[in-house]
Amino acid sequence: MAMFRCLSRAVLQLRHVPSITGTQSYCTKTDKIWSLGKLNHVAIAVPNLEKAVALYRDVLKGEVSAQMDLPEHGVTTVFVNLGNTKLELLYPLGDKSPIQGFLDKKPGGGMHHICIEVDDVKAAMKDLAEHKVRALGKEPQIGAHGKPVIFLHPKDCGGVLVELEQA
Repeated sequence: MAMFRCLSRAVLQLRHVPSITGTQSYCTKTDKIWSLGKLNHVAIAVPNLEKAVALYRDVLKGEVSAQMDLPEHGVTTVFVNLGNTKLELLYPLGDKSPIQGFLDKKPGGGMHHICIEVDDVKAAMKDLAEHKVRALGKEPQIGAHGKPVIFLHPKDCGGVLVELEQA
């Protein structure tokens, strides 16, 4: 339920409807404030970027982007295009990299976050704050795709670090 609340795109209203098997519940949207778009990518923290790139490019025959350093985020990224979405390989860059902290806890690497597009990242931040979903930052930053992004606290999103990206 916390994950659904976190990713809600509108104020939800629960309705109960009689059915053959008893009463069933479903949600309807009432006041659309902002809306979710598609899954942009799933990010994976990797302890060895070259080895990860070789796996996705050479073994799995994926379409792999060039390496991109993002010093303002403390990360080096490589994207693997999957057609309907992407994987983002994350490798630490610099002494204060949040990815290094992640890898210190999980030396083998693993899923770091999911990124979902939204049509209005600032409206989403305001609405989510009203629903007690914490953003990790006061303002969006420019992400790897050159668009504003904000991360949502995993404790408010069912244990998942969620990145919202302006579509």
